[in-house]
Amino acid sequence: MRIGGLSVDPVVDGFSLEPLDEVVRHTGDAAWDCPEQPLDAQGRLRMAIGGFLVRGPGRTILVDAGMGTISDERRQGGGLPSALESLGVGFPDVTDVVFTHLHFDHVGWATQRGNVTFPNATYRVHQADWDHFVRSPEALPGAVRKLTPIEDRLETFDSETELAPGLVARPAPGHSPGHSLFVVTDGDERALLLGDVVHVIPELTDPQWHGRYDLDPSTAIEVRDRIVDELAGSGDAFATSHFPDLRFGRLVRNGAAPQFTFI
Repeated sequence: MRIGGLSVDPVVDGFSLEPLDEVVRHTGDAAWDCPEQPLDAQGRLRMAIGGFLVRGPGRTILVDAGMGTISDERRQGGGLPSALESLGVGFPDVTDVVFTHLHFDHVGWATQRGNVTFPNATYRVHQADWDHFVRSPEALPGAVRKLTPIEDRLETFDSETELAPGLVARPAPGHSPGHSLFVVTDGDERALLLGDVVHVIPELTDPQWHGRYDLDPSTAIEVRDRIVDELAGSGDAFATSHFPDLRFGRLVRNGAAPQFTFI
């Protein structure tokens, strides 16, 4: 994806096989009908995991860092280094690592075995997520171990702000306290990286589909619906953290309901 003078490339780390009823629910009685995200024989969704590389003058920015080297019958990671290499980027080349939020499948390559993975990068995340996942009494030990080593190179934000030329962080809470999306913009062109505002395509086209993983479901639904309206009205390209191959798409109005198409 080209946004003016910026490039945005998917960086696939791996995938996760997730039972549908653990990912989303429908408040009515609609059956699953999404050929772009079919279920396997066990009723599971294959969900991509990884991040996006945003490159512009003097900056190489990784948006989210996959799940790391996790490998089991449900999840398979480990692909991010080779995905970066295929784009001509090594770990030392990354100038910034920015997180939509701090769930394990977004921070896996932040560190490895206690060592910072991207030695020349500044790390950035919303303050509310850092407080919740790392500093609160309820913080999970695994998150603390994974993320504490980056603290001396961490910068946090708590409102909409431009983190780098052409990259704007916009708080979009609900999925987590400080969940944020990122707007990539240059001139009149822009694209949105939505993180986990949605996990599956039907959440964009049928408001009765709701995510199961949201910490604050009512806020997550409100944020999701507002962003869907914005995207359907603007026609801007966007990507999420778990759509197939991390591909970009658009929403267009078709009568009352928006329709999604991959680019």
